[in-house]
Amino acid sequence: MGALNCADGVSASPGSPDSADAVPGARGFEETQAERGAVDALWACVTEFIREAAAAQNRFVLRVAIVAAIGGFLFGYDTGVIGGALLYVKHDLHAESNFDQQAIVASLLVGAVVGAVVAGRLADRLGRRRTIICAGWIYVAGGIGSALAQSVWQLVGARLVLGLAVGAASFVAPMYISEIAPSKIRGGTVTLNQLMLASGIFVAYIADWGLKGVPGNWRWMVGLAAIPGLALAIGMLFVPESPRWLVEKGRHDVARRVLRRIRGTDAVDDELHEIEQAAKHKAGHRALFQPQLRPMLIVGVGLAAFQQLVGINTVIYYAPTILSFTGIGSGSALTQTVFIGLTNIVFTIVAILLLDRVGRRPLLLVGTSGLVVALVALGLFFQLGWLQQHAPEMALGALLLYIASFAVGLGPVFWLMISEIYPLNVRGPAESSAAVVNWTTNFAVSFTFLTLAGALTRAGAFWLYAAIGLLAIGFMLARVPETRGRSLEQIQRRTGATPTST
Repeated sequence: MGALNCADGVSASPGSPDSADAVPGARGFEETQAERGAVDALWACVTEFIREAAAAQNRFVLRVAIVAAIGGFLFGYDTGVIGGALLYVKHDLHAESNFDQQAIVASLLVGAVVGAVVAGRLADRLGRRRTIICAGWIYVAGGIGSALAQSVWQLVGARLVLGLAVGAASFVAPMYISEIAPSKIRGGTVTLNQLMLASGIFVAYIADWGLKGVPGNWRWMVGLAAIPGLALAIGMLFVPESPRWLVEKGRHDVARRVLRRIRGTDAVDDELHEIEQAAKHKAGHRALFQPQLRPMLIVGVGLAAFQQLVGINTVIYYAPTILSFTGIGSGSALTQTVFIGLTNIVFTIVAILLLDRVGRRPLLLVGTSGLVVALVALGLFFQLGWLQQHAPEMALGALLLYIASFAVGLGPVFWLMISEIYPLNVRGPAESSAAVVNWTTNFAVSFTFLTLAGALTRAGAFWLYAAIGLLAIGFMLARVPETRGRSLEQIQRRTGATPTST
């Protein structure tokens, strides 16, 4: 086992001939020493990130990032709450068919695709900050509309409105955070959005569990979404605009003032010059198809698709339903989903602490490998009747491993990387394209899960997701670059992604 180096990421060192391989009986001791050294190095990485994040010059950035990351909370809350609400909606609104249930879940995703497309243009035209504010108010309207729905299709319509806000906030918030954060803590800071997403899912599971015995429970579950939407819309009124967007609009003096404020120093000339150089060539949507941008476009779109095709939102949206497949009641299923939500938060925090020390690629590869193992285990559980009879806890264990693996890998790294790899002058349309692919595949997976489980069997559905996970690992090895520790402009130069003017 190689040592972990905060400066260089993870490296594997081959054993030397005069060490454990040459001394009989020494291997166990050497491995123990290596493991202790790796743990110590890992802890050093964690403490280094905390020290950097707590530095005086970064505290304001963290406060601003936390406000923007409420956009992730919106996404997480609505993603998590519908699974529990669905257990009661299907009886109250007579949504008994698989089609009706899948339509209620997936309608948000249709809205999210539209929201992502529109927000890409709005983020470039109105600014990151104003776009997020608009998303917050739309989310408030959608949450109230969902709570007041009197039919399946009214609920579907309200969730379409929610989707507009979720689709916009899901990528504009990480974009905004990445553009204000210094490179040393950018990974962990952008991943605050993912932590808020995980927190939203957890709070939703708690709400589902706590409200299960309340009259009109599902209406309270979905209606509470209006509160974080309001917090986002109001909170973003008090944060500065992205300095990179300001430079793009020619407002260099304002950008300089914002940089001084968020860096806590007057010495911002070098960073401002880098931003100005990167923004010189104005490019539109057609620039995305230029040869020099194609490799990064493939990375963004590929990660967007794989993040959903491994089945994450079947677990999030349908966790209570999946657990009910094991034979437990609705109340017990809702209780167990709380543990899934808590696991998601814990391992998202792990990702925040490690992304700027270990790197993006190692966490992607380790996390995706772990979720493949979990999906295979879920398939075995539903395939083998004796496992269901003698080890019913295996389903929950596999789900916990799955969500932990996703939380340290594909969950945060996808949104982080698409906020890093694209040049400033095409960042809006490029991130919008990746978000559209992400939401479209999310819709496809979510709208087909119950049908797929019926056609392929539950085991077959999970094994299909596992096979896609293996393809994802191959894609990451072949295509995904490491971006840790580099400024956004350095990443642009390193990848050669510098489009010409259009």
